[in-house]
Amino acid sequence: MVSHTDIEAAAQALREGRLVAFPTETVYGLGADATNGEAVARVYAAKGRPSFNPLIAHVPDAEAAFALGDFSAEARALARAFWPGPLSLVVPRAPDCPVSLLASSGLDSIAIRVPSHPVALELLKAAGRPVVAPSANPSGKISPTTADHVRRHLKDKVAAVLDGGRCKVGVESTVVSVLADGPKLLRHGGIPRAEIEKVLGHAIAVESHSERPHAPGQLLSHYAPHAELRLNADAPRAGEAYLGFGPLHAHGTWTLSATGDLVEAAASLFRLLHEIDATGVARIAVAPIPHHGLGEAINDRLLRAAAPRNA
Repeated sequence: MVSHTDIEAAAQALREGRLVAFPTETVYGLGADATNGEAVARVYAAKGRPSFNPLIAHVPDAEAAFALGDFSAEARALARAFWPGPLSLVVPRAPDCPVSLLASSGLDSIAIRVPSHPVALELLKAAGRPVVAPSANPSGKISPTTADHVRRHLKDKVAAVLDGGRCKVGVESTVVSVLADGPKLLRHGGIPRAEIEKVLGHAIAVESHSERPHAPGQLLSHYAPHAELRLNADAPRAGEAYLGFGPLHAHGTWTLSATGDLVEAAASLFRLLHEIDATGVARIAVAPIPHHGLGEAINDRLLRAAAPRNA
């Protein structure tokens, strides 16, 4: 059994930016402080995740969720019907949402869930902040439903593994987006589609693949700033802002990491793209990023952001 001491130690580890594996009713999650960009980046590194897929922020109750996003009447109805439980809702981010932009892949939406497992709820209350928690396994491997699965695959990549027994549901949460275009099923999971439609009183569209990903389990798309991006640039050209990697030089005021740390660079990526884009510059030149570790994911995201736009 998980003790109160275990919970408090795991919560402290999360607050310190470390990773903690914990049980939910669906699968075991690899938890990190959702408000700490570097902690979120460590999740991608630990999983060997090939790209920055949007992650789900876990909170202990609906009121905590309502503080993070803009919940329409339909979103609130689903929250009241199924939370705590295996349903994740994608809603517009609140203007003052503290969750790292890396967790939502730079999008203006956020995926949120209130799990029902008692260990998960205790941990979230003790941590006192939203926690991202994709499945606690290397990317592409079978999702873990016991603590032993987590220990076998992640080993020393986590500060703690809370053993809450076998997960009852055993498949990931159902994901439903409730955005301006109406409710859509983005991922099948622990709540059947028919139950969701019963609460809403109407059928919903199914969108399992998307050019604008709002949750795990969908085709990834780029975050495209208004400015055009030029990649692998050693220096800016006339009229370009420069996003560097490494120590700041005469080229500008922005760097993904002054020390060349890929974890810091991943954590800074979307924030800096937004910041530079907000200046109104027409083009952004981006320094070369090493293509190993998290550098692969950073380069993948930059390539998508630099891709030609539809007219």
